[in-house]
Order: sequence, then C-alpha cells, then structure tokens
Amino acid sequence: MIEEQYDITGMHCAACSSSVERVTRKLPGVKESNVNLPLNRLTILYDENETTSQDIINKIKKAGFSASLRKEEKTEESVEEKSSLKSEKNSLTASLCFSAVLLFISMGQMLFPQMPVPDIISMHTHPMNFALIQLLVSLPVLILGKKFFISGFRSIFYLNPNMDSLVALSSTASLIYSIVMTFRITDNPDAVHNLYYESAAVVVALVSVGKYLEEKNKEKTKGAISALMSLAPETAILVDENGQWEVPVEMIKEGDTILVKHGAEIPLDGIVIEGSANADEAMLTGESNPVEKQEGSEVIGGSILLDGAIFVKVTRTGENTTLAKIIKFVEDAQNKKAPIARVADKVAGFFVPLLIGIGLLAGIIWFAVTKNFSFAIKIFTSVLVIGCPCAMGLATPTAIIVGTGLGASKGILIKNGEALETTHKAEVVIFDKTGTVTEGRMSVTDTVGENKEKILKIAYSLEKLSDHPISKAICTYAEEKGTSSSDVSDFRSIAGYGICAKDENKKSIFAGNARLMAENNIDISCYEKDISALQEKGKTLIFVAEENKLLGIIAVADTVKKNVNKTVEKLKKMGLHTVLLTGDNKKAAKYIGEATGCDEIIAEVLPTDKAEVVKKFQQENKTVIMVGDGINDAPALTQADIGCAVGSGSFVAVESAEIVLMKDDPEDVVKAIRLSRLTISNIRQNLFWAFCYNTLAIPVAAGVLYPAFGLLLSPMIGAIAMSLSSLFVVSNALRLKTFKL
Repeated sequence: MIEEQYDITGMHCAACSSSVERVTRKLPGVKESNVNLPLNRLTILYDENETTSQDIINKIKKAGFSASLRKEEKTEESVEEKSSLKSEKNSLTASLCFSAVLLFISMGQMLFPQMPVPDIISMHTHPMNFALIQLLVSLPVLILGKKFFISGFRSIFYLNPNMDSLVALSSTASLIYSIVMTFRITDNPDAVHNLYYESAAVVVALVSVGKYLEEKNKEKTKGAISALMSLAPETAILVDENGQWEVPVEMIKEGDTILVKHGAEIPLDGIVIEGSANADEAMLTGESNPVEKQEGSEVIGGSILLDGAIFVKVTRTGENTTLAKIIKFVEDAQNKKAPIARVADKVAGFFVPLLIGIGLLAGIIWFAVTKNFSFAIKIFTSVLVIGCPCAMGLATPTAIIVGTGLGASKGILIKNGEALETTHKAEVVIFDKTGTVTEGRMSVTDTVGENKEKILKIAYSLEKLSDHPISKAICTYAEEKGTSSSDVSDFRSIAGYGICAKDENKKSIFAGNARLMAENNIDISCYEKDISALQEKGKTLIFVAEENKLLGIIAVADTVKKNVNKTVEKLKKMGLHTVLLTGDNKKAAKYIGEATGCDEIIAEVLPTDKAEVVKKFQQENKTVIMVGDGINDAPALTQADIGCAVGSGSFVAVESAEIVLMKDDPEDVVKAIRLSRLTISNIRQNLFWAFCYNTLAIPVAAGVLYPAFGLLLSPMIGAIAMSLSSLFVVSNALRLKTFKL
C-alpha cells in the first residue's frame, strides 16, 4: 500500500470533490480516497500492484477534472499556481468589461431614467441589431468562461454532474433560447422581449468573480503552512578543515558542523558545540520568550538566532528535521477529513443531480401553468445557479485548515480532522505524572539541619564527583546558592548506598541513604519526624554526615510544574474530570494529587497497566484524553480516544499521539481543547448557513413565492447570492485566527 497526493484542478464545490472521491474509490486496490476542497488536493491510499498513478489521473480526467501527482519536495505555491491566478484575474477583468457593456445594451432602455443607447441598436427601432449585438458581446464572456462548459458537460457525460454542470446547463439553456428568439424577431418583433443573453453571460461572469474571490480567500487559509515553509533557509555556512563555505542546505549531512550568526535562521536541527546565544522558537513551539542556547543545547531548524553566534553539529536533515515533520503533521491534519465533513459530502454527492431535477420540474410546472417558455427558462436557470452547494463543500475543510494552522502557530500540532473533532467531546483528562505534571528531573526541595551551609557544602563536595541524577540536582542547587566546595580524597561511590570520602582535614564525610548511615553506625533517629514527613510526600532523602554524626538531610524530588494547578482548575471549569496517574505509592501520590488539584488520583500503576486504566474509563462510555510524554506511556496514548504528548519537540510520540504539544507546558492541553471547541463551533455555523441558504434559496428561485408576493429571483441575483454564500463561509472560518486560546 502506498499513499500519494494529487493536485486537482477544476473543482469548485462539494459535488466536485465528491465526484473525484467516488470515481477514484471505484479503482481496484484503492483503500481510501479523500479530497480537501480548499487545498484542491486528493490524498489516496492504494495497492500499487493493482492500480497505477496514471490510472488514477486518467480516472479523474474522465470525471471532468485534471490531476497531477504532488511531489514530496513541493514546499511552496508553484509558479504555475501563481501564474494561473494572475491569468484568471486578467480574464475576469475582460469578462466584467464585456458584461458591463452587455447590461448597458440589454437593460439601459428599461431603467428610469433611461440610459442613452445608440438608435442603431435600439430594441424599439432596430430589434434585430439589438439582439445580434448582445449575441456578439456575450460570446467573449462565454468563451472566457469556457472552463465551466468543458468541465460541466464532461461531468454530465460521465454521470458526475457538479457545480460547473449547473452553470453550463443554465447558461446554455439561456443562450440557446435567446438565439431561437433572435431568429423569430424577423417574423415577430415582440420576440425581442424574450432575450436572455445577459443572463447567460453575466451569470458566468459573476460566478467567475465569486470563484476568484473564493480562491484568494482560500489562499489565506493556507497561511500557517506558508509561514512555516518560509522559515526554512536555502543556504547554510558549512565549517570544515578548509574554512567556512556558504552552501545549499541540501548539501549538509548529519554530523557536519555549521556556523549560525546572529539574526540568521538556524538551517537544520543540531546540538551547540561552541558559543552561546538566544533563539526565537515562537513559530515552531509557540514559546514567546527567547530560549537560551549554550554548549550542549539542542537547536531547531527554522528558529532565529537573536544574538551571539554558535557552532552547531547537525543531527537531522531533510524530512527528518523538526520543521519538516511539523509541516508534514499540519498538512496531514488538513488533508484528513473530520467525521462531521462526511455529512456534507454525502448530501453533496446527490445534491447536484437532485437540483437539476428540481430545476427541470419547476420549469415544466411553470410552463404548464403559464404557457410561457421564457418564464420557465428563467425559473430553470435561477434554480440551477442559486442552488449550487459550494458553501457546503467549503464549510468543514476551511475551518479545519484555519484551526490546525492556528494550533501549529501556538505549538499545538493536531494529527487529523478526526482528532480535532473528538477532542471537543472529551470528558476525562488523564495526566501521567512523570515528565507531564512534574518537571521530569530531580531538584532540591528541602534542607533540614542546624548548619545548612555546611550540610550543602559537604554534599556538594561529594556529589560533584558523581553523574547520578540526584547528584546533579544537589550540585545545581548548590551552584545556585553560591556554595563553594572543598577537595576530597579517598572518594568511594557505593551503588545503592551513596558516597563517602575524606575532607581536607582527613575527616570522614558521607552523603547517601539510610543504609549508608546504618553501615557506618550513624544514628538518624534524631530527625525521625522530619524523615517521616518528607517520605510521606514521596521525596528522596540524602543524609549528610561527618565522622559518626548526622548533620542533616537534603530532600530531592521531581517537582510539580508551576502552572499545573492552574491548568487543572481551568479543565474543571470546562466541565472535565481530571485524573492523575502515577507509579508512586499512595501517600506520595496523594501529596502530588493535592498539589495539582486533580479530581482523582490513581497510584501504584505500572507503565504496562496505564492503558488498562484508560480502557476502564472508556468502558464507562467516557471520551478520554491521555496526556503524557510519549516515552513510557505510548500504549496508553494509543488506547485513549485522544493521545496528547507534551513537550515532544523530539517527536518521540508522533506515532502514538493525536496531539503533540511542542512546548513543555501542560496548559496547552487547555488550549488544544478550546481550539477544538472553537473549530467545531465554527464548522457548525458554516454548515448551518450552507444548509439554510440552500433550503431557503431554492424554493424562492423555483417561484414558490411568486403567486402570493410576486417575488422571483433572476439568475444574476442567484449568481451573486451563491458567490456571497461561499465567501461568507470562508470569511467565517478565517475569524478563527482572531480568537485567543
């Protein structure tokens, strides 16, 4: 099985995208086929042994559209796309000019006050000239809009009618009827009143205007990916034994050394091997503050160096870089459909044929009632033009594109539309403790003893010679306090016990656990109450002694992140049940749980059993979000309805999580849920408008209100209304960018 993407041209509405999906799914070996209308892109999963790329392209062509295989390296809008938009603008300008002339000729004499029309083409004195000049002026408009006729009639031929079919049928009907009336003018001058050249041409021009504005707005919805793509620099400064060279980024390999100067974009992921600086990672992780980079720090390609200069050893290139994966993540999210989109797709699939049927039926009924073929043609044309389901097809994908793009700009990566939709239904949020609720590293929390400075100095002197995580925590704390260390001799690190040595005065000094104290006959009972209180909080105790006397205790723990309590509080206000999941004993878990404010604490859970806890909530018909770091909780992330990986700049959890939070900030869980709720609300607004528009507009166009109120919509008004409907949906989706998460 392989997955490929194709750029599709000629799609204008939900019926178009539905047609492409339907014909490609009929191909042998095709497992999945999804079209993203705003991006004009098909994503298809198929067995290459049964179907080829050319088969797919040919099938799409037969349905009335054009397709080309999308290349992986395509990172920005192609020259062809830009040229196409410019060409369309030029054609549109010409089309509108001819349409204005046509309206002046056809309707100038009907206005009050009348507009002066040359006598030679007056409908009263020279009706044949009046008709022929309209035919001549309308032809350029129809020729410039030939794409509607080619695509529309081809789609009808292959039994896949779409929006182009509606425009083509309505304009062709008006044109043919007008030509017939033109020939009748010779025998019956009154036939001049039954000309609809302006309807045939102006409808095409107005629909073209709507489509052009729609395309321009759709381009805005792609802003997030465009912004991310613009972060990737084209060149890098390669450093080797021969000096420094500016080379294309593609030439850089893993292990190469590059120089990044202040103000420059970091070309690729890597590790700082020399120098220090501050980097702006806002576009990648959502972190608004500058991030300090020094020797040993990881840097992300695409971030900007604000000051200083650094030498970086490249660790990832090409598609493996964080930036490339973020772009891929966002593109995948925008290409995969949300379940809510399938409702619109199903309706659109049969809507166009139904609309043609309604138009024909309405035209036949009115002809039977009025015996006026001209009136019947007007009804038929109006129904086809106004009823086009363009807005229906744009309602969901535009909102998802803007929503996922907004999330990406805040460091919240959502894997697909289904994840975006499911997140808003969440009822339970389960937090894994280590690395998610806590910092994931040890730090000193308490120092107990009479002479705290001496306790810390002895501990620092011993622990600085060890690489143990607890040793690093004590050393970091001592350095922050400005504590000095002394030289020691006879240093011994005893696994499972601690460290002992001789100080400058040849006195024995110790730093370790209770077993080390017992081994050296050092009594710790004098601190019994402190020991009990600290252990109840789940803290690890380091006893510091000199000779045979206990000087005091240093307590270390994996501390709770600063804003976890605020995050949990916000989740509760949103109506969510919060759960803390940990392998700690019940006493330690209770302390952490109280510090976070979680509703429920589940302790003594093995990593292998975390998925079972998630399953238990799901068996109660709860929608569960599992929040973890993706390292030892991947099964639980996979089991959850939504797996949410926090602080996964390294993309450890991409495969198991539906949401990846680039920042190591639990509060982004709240933002992800808010984003989902806002996006789904926006989609519902769009769908409500689209369905209401079609439900109300079609009966009016069919003449339901004409007998009672004399209200009838002309095809031109229908074209304007249809275009405005689509623009409303796209503009409403763009509103998401203004919301604060």
